[in-house]
Amino acid sequence: MTQFRKVTTQELKEKARHGAKIIDVRSVDAYNGWRLKNEERGGHIKGARSLPVKWTKYMDWIESVRHKEILPKDEIILYGYTSEEVQKVAEQFTKADYPMISIYEDFLTEWVTDERNPMEKLPNYRHLVSAEWVKKLISGDRPAEYDDDKFVVVHSHYRNRDAYLSGHIPGAIDMDTNALESPETWNRRSPQELKKALEEHGITADTTVVLYGKFMFPDNDDEFPGSAAGDIGAIRNAFIMMYAGVKDVRVLNGGFQSWEDAGYEVSTEDVPKEPVSEFGAEIPANPQLAVDVPEAKQMLAAQDAELVCVRSYPEYIGEVSGYNYIEAKGRIPGAIFADCGSDAYHMENYRNVDHTTREFHETEENWRKNGITPDKHLAFYCGTGWRGSEAWFNAWLMGWPKVSVYDGGWFEWSNDPKNPYETGVPDKQEA
Repeated sequence: MTQFRKVTTQELKEKARHGAKIIDVRSVDAYNGWRLKNEERGGHIKGARSLPVKWTKYMDWIESVRHKEILPKDEIILYGYTSEEVQKVAEQFTKADYPMISIYEDFLTEWVTDERNPMEKLPNYRHLVSAEWVKKLISGDRPAEYDDDKFVVVHSHYRNRDAYLSGHIPGAIDMDTNALESPETWNRRSPQELKKALEEHGITADTTVVLYGKFMFPDNDDEFPGSAAGDIGAIRNAFIMMYAGVKDVRVLNGGFQSWEDAGYEVSTEDVPKEPVSEFGAEIPANPQLAVDVPEAKQMLAAQDAELVCVRSYPEYIGEVSGYNYIEAKGRIPGAIFADCGSDAYHMENYRNVDHTTREFHETEENWRKNGITPDKHLAFYCGTGWRGSEAWFNAWLMGWPKVSVYDGGWFEWSNDPKNPYETGVPDKQEA
């Protein structure tokens, strides 16, 4: 076993000031703010990057490292909960010819316990939960940051009950995204329809709802590619539930993949839904979360607001529409581009290799480069609402105060011939 140099708290601070890369090898959940060892403060060392030991099992681990711009020329300091997990990541770096590796072992004993040592966390981290958290919940235990007695675990899918019946979290019910959004417009359903759907699924305004989906390798040649993108559909359902007025919505970080990775039991039981008689709040309780065409046009003309396009670059420049049911190609003039990834059914630029939500510092950094900043009212959109909802959820988790989803997206905008559109590579002034 390789022996790595150990640094003190003071040395870590000094090296960080001189450009050393501090790397947190704990889970993304601990990095975000969950106190998994009952430490006094949750979160990570300010400025640290997230590179969980879990990722070392992936063949493309080094690609994750390079993606974070961690280079062989960098001095690297690793820390975590245990010396074993830190050692494992350190040895992985050595194998990849990274020569300047050190270890910090006093995170729990010194860094966390001293308020003078700066830490950061995802402001709304409690709404992005781990598989371990969900396991405690369904086992009858009381997980951290939970003080309710009513919960429903929802396996989200689009037209694909087989995704649910082939394996799901024990006790979870299934919910088709069509229950909450209309396949005619792909917008959220009417308040009356939402009320009925939520009640039929046993959900009230005071129910804690835990949502997840199953990534099943979407193929654009399929008739319904979205049926294999339940991981995005779950966040779409989360957005609409929050818009309606469900007060405590949680998303399983990494979806069903995280549950499987944890090695937990998988069920194939078709769990019956237990309807409730009354949702318990006027819908929508949070109308500000959704933007429709008139307000979208106002935002395009405003100085303190932006429409944010969460589509792929081929969609943005008009090479493809992105969907087999949308003919029009192009983009909304004046919208800011926030690249989702490869196509309409993937969110690679917002997800890690294990499908967990990307490190929020990286997402914010990418957004700021394009002028997407928290001081403005931002309305995220895509083709029909799924990717826009996921980007919106990222911003909401980061505590950005004025964020919405432009629900109609390119589908609704392009269906009106009076609405302007553009194609081609935008010039520098527009970008």
